[in-house]
Amino acid sequence: MKASFLDLSIGQIGYVVPDAEAAVKAYYEKFGIGDWKFYTYGAPLLSFMNYHGKPTRFKARLALSYFGKTRIELIQNLEGKTIYTDFIEKHGYGVQHLGIYVADIQKELTAARKAGFSVVMEGGGFGLDGDGHFAYLDTEEVYGITYELIQRPLRRHEPEAVFP
Repeated sequence: MKASFLDLSIGQIGYVVPDAEAAVKAYYEKFGIGDWKFYTYGAPLLSFMNYHGKPTRFKARLALSYFGKTRIELIQNLEGKTIYTDFIEKHGYGVQHLGIYVADIQKELTAARKAGFSVVMEGGGFGLDGDGHFAYLDTEEVYGITYELIQRPLRRHEPEAVFP
């Protein structure tokens, strides 16, 4: 069975970093990547969070920018056991996922499950209207990288900070 979500293009590269602010400064100074928008993902911004199919709580500091047309996401895990802490324990810091933007995440999750993948971690409700949903799939063993499905919200909250 062909998984439809793999027909879509990669829109995001996600890196797990020890310090989001320091990483942003380095990317800006060395590569000229910026402006960076900072968000803290966790309660209350996320209305639901699941890890291995069970409700959980976590908190991560995210910094978002673009390198050309590709979104760069720098992720600093702040609290909780997550796919990010799993990655750090196994690999250290670095490229953790490739993000695929989807219009209908439920449809794509159904396709992913039919292809034999499960959701490792997901969260949602980060848009102004309670929309927005992300789901990390257990693709690392098969493809050497984790794929994240992302249904972007129609409207985003204002960032907590912007650099520079």
